[in-house]
Amino acid sequence: MEKESMPLYKCHVTTNRGTDTFVGIRSDGGRIEVHFPICYRLGQTGLAQKNDIQLLIRVLTRFSGAHEGPFPQISLPAPKAVSFPIQAYLTVLTEYYRRGYYTENESFYTANGCGPKSWPRTIKTQRAYPQDDSFIYLTAAARKSKASSSSFITKINEFCVEEAYQKIGFLFPARKAQKPSVLFHEKRFVAALRERLRSENNDNNKALFLGMIDMIQYIGRNGRTAEFFYGTDHFEYVWERLIDFNFGIGNKSFYFPRTSWYLGAGGRHVKPPLEPDTIMRDGETIFILDAKYYRYGGSGDPADLPTTSSIHKQITYGEYVATDPKFKDKNGRTPSVYNVFLMPFNQKGPVFPTSEHMLHIGEARGDWKSSGASYERLQGVLLDLKWMMSRTVQRNAKDISQLARLVERAIQKTGGAQ
Repeated sequence: MEKESMPLYKCHVTTNRGTDTFVGIRSDGGRIEVHFPICYRLGQTGLAQKNDIQLLIRVLTRFSGAHEGPFPQISLPAPKAVSFPIQAYLTVLTEYYRRGYYTENESFYTANGCGPKSWPRTIKTQRAYPQDDSFIYLTAAARKSKASSSSFITKINEFCVEEAYQKIGFLFPARKAQKPSVLFHEKRFVAALRERLRSENNDNNKALFLGMIDMIQYIGRNGRTAEFFYGTDHFEYVWERLIDFNFGIGNKSFYFPRTSWYLGAGGRHVKPPLEPDTIMRDGETIFILDAKYYRYGGSGDPADLPTTSSIHKQITYGEYVATDPKFKDKNGRTPSVYNVFLMPFNQKGPVFPTSEHMLHIGEARGDWKSSGASYERLQGVLLDLKWMMSRTVQRNAKDISQLARLVERAIQKTGGAQ
């Protein structure tokens, strides 16, 4: 059983109200704070929380690559509050816990020893004896190698491991790093590592050296005690990308409703299209998904549901796909089209306790629409946030099918518009 002790970090689930919006890891140079998104189901033990933190880092790293533009990150007022190269720190510590400190192999030679023979070395160091018309060597020099812990690269690694341990060592098993035997010198460290990189063929070593360079340059800019952060004030973008990654198709732009101005003297002027968050297909059925990082799943307050403008926009998407001839199949049939709002919740929380990862909570309608078309009835579905964050390896066909059946059953159960 894990020995519980006073952690060097504090975990917090954000409320997404006021200034409490940051999701990620930050520190004032001392205690570390880890902020989770709304509705996250935080583990109750130290080990469970370490797993939660690692999951958060994976999600932020996996979905920080922007598809539509730069990933928004928090701007803190303090001059030393900077974006933290957490992947470099993780790489250095992971390699340390996997194989210990980096060591280089030193070559040496023995006479008649095991190992590959070095004839240039043999000719230089061993005596040749005449035999017939040639010479023979009764002893040959063999090349051997041994690990050396005295190299400069090893000493740089010791420094980096100790620095990484101070920042994020709480995520790893209790194996304290030793004090480094070399003082920090950014230019010397970076130059030595870059020189070593040029002749390195091992991919793990390359990743380690690059991580060490990132760490050293970060420390050179900000010092070892600087405030740092890794995360975002806009987790809604991460939520959108999580939804799109797990449920969405690739060619989303085909479904964008487009508009233009036609001016008498100026001709046609194309305006930017409306862009739905995610298009999901299950067979020939099309689902237009709108990812909403809203508080409703944790509050149960109708004021935290999507607003009229969002409802208008989704109906426009649905009407476009359901009526434009380009979406008809080869037999001239229009596809079935559904609109869905996807919001986070905690399936083990007090507001919507359930054993299911997906929960249907109702539907939104435009009061001026009465045709009963499925796309005019916007289904509200909650997704367990922690479960959703774990769906980051590959697009899951079972999840798509489950969501499709949930929405279709909800439409069938409630019948036509009322």
